[in-house]
This record gives sequence, C-alpha cells and structure tokens, in this order.
Amino acid sequence: MRTGLTIGEFATLTHLSVRTLRRYHEAGLLEPATVDPFTGYRYYTAEQIPPAQVIHRLRQLDVPLAEVKSILATDDPQRRADLIAGHLRRLEEELDRTRAAVVSLRRLLRPDPEDLHVELRSVPARTVAAVTGEVALADATGWYDAAMAALDAEFPPAERTGPPGGHYANELFTAGAGVMTVYRPVRRPRPSGRIEVVELPAADLAVAVHQGPHDDIEVTYGRLGAWVVGHALAVDGPIDETYLIGPRDTPVPDRWRTEIGWPVFRLTPDDSGPCN
Repeated sequence: MRTGLTIGEFATLTHLSVRTLRRYHEAGLLEPATVDPFTGYRYYTAEQIPPAQVIHRLRQLDVPLAEVKSILATDDPQRRADLIAGHLRRLEEELDRTRAAVVSLRRLLRPDPEDLHVELRSVPARTVAAVTGEVALADATGWYDAAMAALDAEFPPAERTGPPGGHYANELFTAGAGVMTVYRPVRRPRPSGRIEVVELPAADLAVAVHQGPHDDIEVTYGRLGAWVVGHALAVDGPIDETYLIGPRDTPVPDRWRTEIGWPVFRLTPDDSGPCN
C-alpha cells in the first residue's frame, strides 16, 4: 500500500535532488512523513512541498542551518516573516558593499585613469548652522542623514545661502571614529536642539570634484591625496566636503557632485588656480 510520495517523486516535484533531501533529513530540517522500517525508504506528503522549497531558497541565500531551523520551528507567521526579513536586510547590505567594491575596482583598474582637475582655493571663515558629533565610521551615513534632516527641517530653502557641507576629522578615517560636523550656510544661523552655531575657520584647500554616487569616492580621495603630495604640503586639519548636488537634490546618483577639500599649505604665493 502506497504511503505517500517516494523521495524520487518528491525530488521531481520540488526540483531538489535526492541527495539534498537526504541531507535535509539528516540535518533535521525536513523530516519525511514516514520511513519504511523494513526498507528505509523515505515518503513525503504534498503538504511538505512548500516547506522544502522554502528551505532550499533560504539555503541558497546562505541562511545558517540554525536560523533555518528557527524559522521553520515557529508557528507565528509574523515571527517567521521577521526572521526572514532580517536576513534579507543583511543580504542587501552585503550586496551594497559588494557593488561599491566593484565600482571602485573598475575605476582603479582603468589603464588610463581620467585626469583629475584640482583647484587651489582659499576659503574664508564662515558662520554656519551645524550638527557635530563623535561618530564611528560604520555609522557615518546614518548619522549624516539624521543630522541633515534636522538642519533641513529647521532651515527651509528660502533661508539657505549655499550647498551643505561637512568637516570630517582625520581620526574618522585613521582610527575608525572621529568628529563629524555637518553644516548648512544660512542667512541667520541659530541654535535649535542639536543644531549649533559654528564658526568654520579660514582654510587653504586643494579641491577636486567627485562625480556620481559615493560608492567609489575613496578613489577620488586617493587621487587628490596623490596630487597634494606632488604639488603642495598637506596640513593637519579636517577634510572638507561640499555637496553641490546630492541625494536631497536629485534621486539620480550619476548627477551627484561632491567637492572634496584637502587642507594644504601653498608652496609659493603664485601657486593658485586650477591644475591637472
């Protein structure tokens, strides 16, 4: 008398190999409905097809065995969905990191990298509305978004006098944590909540524009740094970024333009203007 689907039939229906089904059984992920005590043959039911396919997809996404068991063990659909969603978020973050690395490597591996246009610029002292904090590099993007949201809410477009910017302490890059200051030039800076009125000191900067998304901005940093080594003396001071066009201006990353300002000491009084 037939007791269910044979392992071969079940394999055909689920597109899972017999070997994979045996491995799932041994790992305790998918128990056959019955096992013949005399022959050892495994039999499955039609109701086990969806769970088998869920397990297969989770394993394709490299969900650890222990986490797969937790997902299958819960009877709460919302809890199950939350566990899967958590892993999908981690996968998306990993995909973002992989994509950024690919973009950077493509630029670095170009046999004839594009010329970098560098301008030596004297920036006067400015009084701005700003948010400052000690931030870990891994948290920098989230911190920046929250700080800019606070500035944008307090100072509507009519009060702004220029694009936003940021000052980033060297330690943010060398030690993985440091002081970040995000600011907006506005007509009448005023403190509010976490927003402070900050005096940005005058500075001489070597400035280059990074075009496009920030996935490979470190390549522009590296090329600007190499230019500084060959043309001027770098000085100890925060890196300056100015967001000429950014995510708040357009959702199209290819249109973003970010100025990177490297603090320098000019070698000669006439050493000014654009250079390549």
